[in-house]
Amino acid sequence: MSIRLYYHPYSRAAGTLWPLEEAGVPYELEVVDIMKGKQKGPELVARNPMGKIPTLVDGDLVVTEGAAIALYLADRYAPARLAPALDDPKRGTYLRWSFFAPGVIEPAVMAHMSKWEVREVSAGWGNYASMIAAAESAISDKLYVLGDEFSMADVVLGGTLRFMMEFKQIEAVPVFQAYIDRLNERPAYQRANARNMAMRRELGLQ
Repeated sequence: MSIRLYYHPYSRAAGTLWPLEEAGVPYELEVVDIMKGKQKGPELVARNPMGKIPTLVDGDLVVTEGAAIALYLADRYAPARLAPALDDPKRGTYLRWSFFAPGVIEPAVMAHMSKWEVREVSAGWGNYASMIAAAESAISDKLYVLGDEFSMADVVLGGTLRFMMEFKQIEAVPVFQAYIDRLNERPAYQRANARNMAMRRELGLQ
């Protein structure tokens, strides 16, 4: 049974095509009409009570949250190639920056753009400036999060940075732009982007 991804080409689920392509596993796309609120329908809510996409179904297993899906795919289908082994010291760095993307970058950007007034010591994301400095430190003076070795952590971190830069939520400083340019050269990313664009055309959304 192939993997099924509940998805829409103009949603966060579009970013899940890249980790699927990197993992090299067959998958089917189940388009969810988010414009009509279908993500809140009973079929999807039964699998993901949040009523959100991406939601991935692999046999009897359901995985939600973009970063979790990416890491699951790496561990399940591309161990050693896209994910350090459990006893590899690089595993800590891999997990650190994978969780940094949804746990720090996203809320820090939201807080900054929405001008939330929060006490820095009470916010797990600290502040916007420290988030940017930390993100830069993850990739400064090296090709990828793990140095010369590409991993699924780059899909998670890089995908988040690309999205934020595209929508002008994070400035495309040289270290970020060079990193994204490298990632954009990956054949798996190009396949994922092409499939997403093709789905937009198929659905008449371009």
